[in-house]
Amino acid sequence: METKRHLIAVDLDGTLLTKDKTISERNRKTLQKAMLDGHIVVIATGRPHRASVDYYHTLGLDTPMVNFNGALIHHPTDDKWDVLHNPLPRLTAHQIIDACYDLNVHNIVAEVMDDVYLDQYDESIINIFQVSRQDSPFTIGSLKNQLKEDPTSLLIHPKEENIQSIRSHLDHYHAELIEHRKWGTPWNIIEIVKKGLNKAVGLEKLAYYYHIPKEQIIAFGDEDNDLEMLDFAGVGVAMGNAIDELKTVARYVTDTNEQDGISLFLEDYLKFESKTK
Repeated sequence: METKRHLIAVDLDGTLLTKDKTISERNRKTLQKAMLDGHIVVIATGRPHRASVDYYHTLGLDTPMVNFNGALIHHPTDDKWDVLHNPLPRLTAHQIIDACYDLNVHNIVAEVMDDVYLDQYDESIINIFQVSRQDSPFTIGSLKNQLKEDPTSLLIHPKEENIQSIRSHLDHYHAELIEHRKWGTPWNIIEIVKKGLNKAVGLEKLAYYYHIPKEQIIAFGDEDNDLEMLDFAGVGVAMGNAIDELKTVARYVTDTNEQDGISLFLEDYLKFESKTK
C-alpha cells in the first residue's frame, strides 16, 4: 500500500533546536528518513534566512523555506522559485519608530531581508542577529535617517514598564496594517510584520505548491507565533515545552525539544519500522 505523502513543517527555536541551538542527531536522522520515504520537510521560522539556512543545509533540505513568520517565502537552493516577500510599508514603519522615540524604548531594529538596521549600538542585540564573526549585515544609526526601504520586520526592545503601552498604541493606531507579537523571555522584544502574515500563510502556499491536502500537513511548534500554523495544519503538534495556549490549539502534544519530541512523534505517527536513535 502506498504511503501518504505528508508535508512536515518544523519551527526552529524551542522546537527542532535544543537550548544550545543545535539539531540532535536523532531529529536529523528522523527527518532525513521521512524525506527518503517521500515526505516533504520544510522549515517555518520567525528567523531571517541567514539565521536559518545552516540548519536547512544540516538537514539536507531542498525545499522552500518560510522566514520572518511568513513575510518571506523563498527557496534557498533554487533561484527560479518565485520569492514571496511581503514587507511593511515604510511610512507605517516610520510612524511606529516615531512613537518608539516618544516612549523612549531601549532600541529598535528593522530587518530588510538579510540586512539589519539597528537604531542604537547594543552588543547583546548584535549577538542575537550575528550568525558568525564574518556575518556583519548591520547598519547602525538613527532608523529615522537610515531606513529607506520597506522593512520585512520591525523589532522593538521596550523598557519593561512600557510593553503594554506600546502594544496598546500599535493596536489603536496600526491594527489595520500590522501584526505584532512579543518574544518570550529573556527578550521581551515586540516583533511587527505586515497585517495578515503568519506561518500558516506560508504553509498554505507550500501545501498548494506540493499538492498536499490539509489533513496531511504535520506542523510542530512551541510559541505564539506557531498558533496559526498548528491550527491550520491537519496534524498540529505542540512541543512538551510549548506555551499552554498552543497546547490547547494543537491536536497532539509531544515531548520537549530537549527530549527529541519531533522524532518521538514522527516515529510513531509515520510508523517507522526501526526507531532512528
